[in-house]
Amino acid sequence: MLKLSTQIHKWLALIVGLQVLGWVLGGLVMTAIPIERVRGEHHVAAFQRQVLPASGVLDYRAAAAVMGVEAVEATLKTTLRGTVWVLKDVDGGVHTVNAVTGAHMQPMTEGEARQLAGAQYQGKGQPIAARWFSTAPQEAGKPGPLWRIEFSDVEKTSFYLSPETGEVVSRRSNIWRLYDLFWRIHILDFKTGDNFNNPLVIAAAALTLPVVVTGLILLWIRLGRDWRAARARARGARAAG
Repeated sequence: MLKLSTQIHKWLALIVGLQVLGWVLGGLVMTAIPIERVRGEHHVAAFQRQVLPASGVLDYRAAAAVMGVEAVEATLKTTLRGTVWVLKDVDGGVHTVNAVTGAHMQPMTEGEARQLAGAQYQGKGQPIAARWFSTAPQEAGKPGPLWRIEFSDVEKTSFYLSPETGEVVSRRSNIWRLYDLFWRIHILDFKTGDNFNNPLVIAAAALTLPVVVTGLILLWIRLGRDWRAARARARGARAAG
């Protein structure tokens, strides 16, 4: 039992040792950093949102007719660019319409994106760079075209803004990127970071299980030997006394 357990433990540990180290380090990172800080919630400015107007707002059907779409879902919301209807059509397309005029909300300019990002930011940084993405990058976690505004704080915070409403749809920073790296190591999905049932992580977990079991067996055997040796020394000491 000892020899078999030792061989299994040694060779499997060589295979999965780095991944186990990654799991432990990832667990430390993910528990040591508050999730609110990872999400950048400490950089969200507190301000009073406008109340939805009681009158002067187009019916969503009229707004949809202006756009020439059939709306299957409509959401009225206030934004820093005014009150808008967000309409979803039968094909899943999203259309943002000015709820007062019925005009389609045009994408923000770079200057407006910087201004609205700064209005929603809290911290010591200033907007230092703006970049337009016609296709959102993976880290944004949102589909569609987006503005990314980068700030000069130590965390390298970035806000991703909806070009139609000016809302911050996601917040990213170097803290988030560190967390995301260890999360991908943890689940062994380096492509999308959201598949924690992939074959690689299942295989790694399956190989780690016998390492743990054989480690416990070896520990039990070692503790038994140490216990017997200690009792033998105690008997020898009593006999000598």
